[in-house]
Amino acid sequence: MIIQSINPFSQQVIGEHEVLTNLQLQNKLKIAENAFKFWRKSVFQERADKMRNLALVLRKNKEDLALLITNEMGKIISESISEVEKSADNCDFYANHAEQMLKDEYYDTPFKSMSVYDPLGAVFAIMPWNYPFWQVLRYAAPTVMAGNVTILKHASNVTGCAKAIENAFLEAGFAEGIFQQITIDKSQIENVIDSTIVQGITLTGSEAAGSSVASIAGRHIKKTVMELGGSDAFIVLDDANLEKAASVAAHSRMLNAGQACICAKRFIVTEKVADEFVSLFAKNIKMLRQGDPLQKDVHIGPLARLDLAETLAKQLAKTVKQGGKLLLGGEYENCNFQPTLIDFVGVTSVAFQEETFGPLATVTRAKNEEEAIVIANNHRYGLAAAIWTEDRDRAYNLSRKIEAGNVFVNSLVRSDSRIPFGGIKKSGYGRELGEKGIKEFMNMKSIIIE
Repeated sequence: MIIQSINPFSQQVIGEHEVLTNLQLQNKLKIAENAFKFWRKSVFQERADKMRNLALVLRKNKEDLALLITNEMGKIISESISEVEKSADNCDFYANHAEQMLKDEYYDTPFKSMSVYDPLGAVFAIMPWNYPFWQVLRYAAPTVMAGNVTILKHASNVTGCAKAIENAFLEAGFAEGIFQQITIDKSQIENVIDSTIVQGITLTGSEAAGSSVASIAGRHIKKTVMELGGSDAFIVLDDANLEKAASVAAHSRMLNAGQACICAKRFIVTEKVADEFVSLFAKNIKMLRQGDPLQKDVHIGPLARLDLAETLAKQLAKTVKQGGKLLLGGEYENCNFQPTLIDFVGVTSVAFQEETFGPLATVTRAKNEEEAIVIANNHRYGLAAAIWTEDRDRAYNLSRKIEAGNVFVNSLVRSDSRIPFGGIKKSGYGRELGEKGIKEFMNMKSIIIE
C-alpha cells in the first residue's frame, strides 16, 4: 500500500511512502523495546546533550524543513519557519529543565518518604498534520528527556515531515529506536497499542479519533493523553480595546488558514460594542492576502486537503440558512478557501456547535458579560478561550468562570513550553508542556523507609 503526499496549493503529488507490513511493524516495536533498555538508564546530562544537538539540527536545516512543511500541508512559509524555530526552542527548554522537573520529592513524615519518577517505556503518538513539527516535538522532547522512547504515527499527508523528524533525531546522535516514525494504516494502530513495550498513548486530533483510540487503550489498560477538538471562545466586553482586539481576532482566526485547535472560532461580543468590533474585524480580515504559500507577501495559504474545504463550505451554507449573515468571503476553489466572516450566528447553528477547521469566523452577540460567559460555556469543547477587557480584576474573575483548560486575557491563545496545555470536556484530558506535561508518562513511585 502506498501513501501519497499531495501539495494542497498545486495539487501535485510530491511524495509516495510505502506502508509497513505487519512483520516490519513488529520489528520496529522490537527496536523500540531494545532502545528503552539502555535509554532508561541514561543520565540527564547525556539526554540533554543530544536534545540540544537536536535543537541545533532543526535550526541548521530550518529553511529546508519549513519548505517541506509548506509543500506537504500548505501553511505560509513564514509560519513554517516559525514552527521549526519553536520546536527547536522546546528541545532546549526540556534539555535545560527536565532534570529539575523530575527530581525526587520528599515528604514531611516521621519516616523517610519520597516520590521518584521512573520512565514507563514506549509512548505511542498519533499526531495531526496542521503543525507537523511542533505537535511532534512538543510531546517528544519531554518524553525522550524523561527516559522514555517514542513511536510516531503521523498524519498520512505529512509523512515526509515524519521522516524528516526521525532523521533529525538520528543526526543529533540519538540511537535508533529512541524516536521512530512508522508509516502504518489505521487498521494497524491497535497492534501498536497492544504491544507490551507501549505503555502510553498520546493523541492530538479529532474528537472521533480520540474516542476511538482511547477506547482501544482502555481495553489494554494503558495511560492516554488526549488533545482533541476545540471551538475557542473569543469574548469581547464593552470596555475592551477594540482596535487591538479586532487585530488579534483576525490573526487568531486566520493563523494557519484557520486550521488549529486553538484558533479562536466563536467571537462572542457584547451588544454595546458589537457593531464597532465587527466593522474593525472585517477591516482586518480584508487586509489579508491569500495565495501561494511560498510567496512572502501572502498571509493565508490553502487548506491542507480538498475534503476540508468541502466540509467547511457545507458548514457555512447551513449556518447562513440558519440565520447567520455572511459579511465576507464564502467562496473557495480547490483548497483555497476565502477568509470568511459571518455575523448574528445563533448558539444552535452549525458553525457555533461544530468545530470549523478553516478561515471562517463567526460572531455571536451577547447582552452583557454574564450572557457572554453562558454562551461561551454552552459548548461540548473546552480547550481554550480569550477575554478582552481593560479591567484586570474583572478579567480574572471571569476567567475563573470559563470552562476551558486555558484562558488568555487580552492576547492571542498560544502554547508555551513553560505552561501546561490541554482541555476539558470533549477537548480531551491530560496535559502537555511544562512540568505537568513531562510527568504524564512517568511512574510516580512512592518510597517509604522506616
